[in-house]
Amino acid sequence: MSTETPPAATEANLSSKLQILATEHWSILATRTLTYNESLSRVNIFLAILSGAVIALALVAQADHFGATFISIAIPVLFIVLFTGVATIARLTRLNQEDYRWVIAMNRLRHGYLQLHPDLEPNFTTSQYDDLRGALLTLGIEDPGAGRSITSVLHLPQTLPGMLTVIVGAVGGAITALVALAFGIPSAGVAVAAAAGFVGVLVLMAVSQRGAYARSPPSLQPRFPAPDA
Repeated sequence: MSTETPPAATEANLSSKLQILATEHWSILATRTLTYNESLSRVNIFLAILSGAVIALALVAQADHFGATFISIAIPVLFIVLFTGVATIARLTRLNQEDYRWVIAMNRLRHGYLQLHPDLEPNFTTSQYDDLRGALLTLGIEDPGAGRSITSVLHLPQTLPGMLTVIVGAVGGAITALVALAFGIPSAGVAVAAAAGFVGVLVLMAVSQRGAYARSPPSLQPRFPAPDA
């Protein structure tokens, strides 16, 4: 009995595989769009709360001339802004992790496309490998080794979590400055307290975000690493 697969059945099987891969690819693209929308919505909510708090405190400052009443109102209001900012950054970090997961998933699907049609490889700009290097290439980072350079460090404040971390750090510095004013500390001490609060919040947020990114779930372990990896 012949074991040769009929050509018609092979062509139908190939078409079915391509349809399944394409359906999954479009589903992941839609999920990434929802991720972007939520990120922007979270940032807009935080900035709205921050601007509202600043306007309210400005009105109180005009009435009280930065007296004890202003300080007693400003500290809890800024604590609310600080909490909102920390929660927003934590959620943005989680959304970035999810987006990285979808990039890995699309790389795996692209690998499946090229297994079915290897001759299409010259037409792909993005990567077909699901390791870190492949994900970075898909995200547009041509030289992953440049991640240790000063350019990469300067890039961090340009991201949404990095930008909000600086703003939240400034809010933390304002809170410590107001607390120092409440205790009657001289101007030099208030400036030192504000700087310490700013740096302290930045350090805490950097440690927490680094810990979040360090936990890589098993589903993100490479299945199709690049040959030179």
